[in-house]
Amino acid sequence: MANTKPQQLDRARELRKADTAAEQRLWEHLRNRRLANLKFVRQLPIGPYIADFACRSEKLIVEVDGATHSSAEEFAYDQARTSFLERNGWKVLRVWNAEVFTNRDGVLETILHAAGKM
Repeated sequence: MANTKPQQLDRARELRKADTAAEQRLWEHLRNRRLANLKFVRQLPIGPYIADFACRSEKLIVEVDGATHSSAEEFAYDQARTSFLERNGWKVLRVWNAEVFTNRDGVLETILHAAGKM
């Protein structure tokens, strides 16, 4: 990861070790090319941000959001983050923690659609 600061790599490692239950659940379906042979990685540093899940070949980021993303401040931060990522060629898909648990198949279908695999 060229031009990635060592602190950011350390933070990405920390996030991989402390993933949420929803991230763990989704990762079980994304890891090892389990979803349509798409290669996803976890906690990928991109510019000043760290993406929850990223498929480099499709330039697709999947963010799993919880309750902390519902305040006005967090919403504004997420919008700025998404704008940066999109300006840099990434598609950003946001799913709620609850969706991962209650509508897993729908989430996976949405990811496939965003990746152009449907």
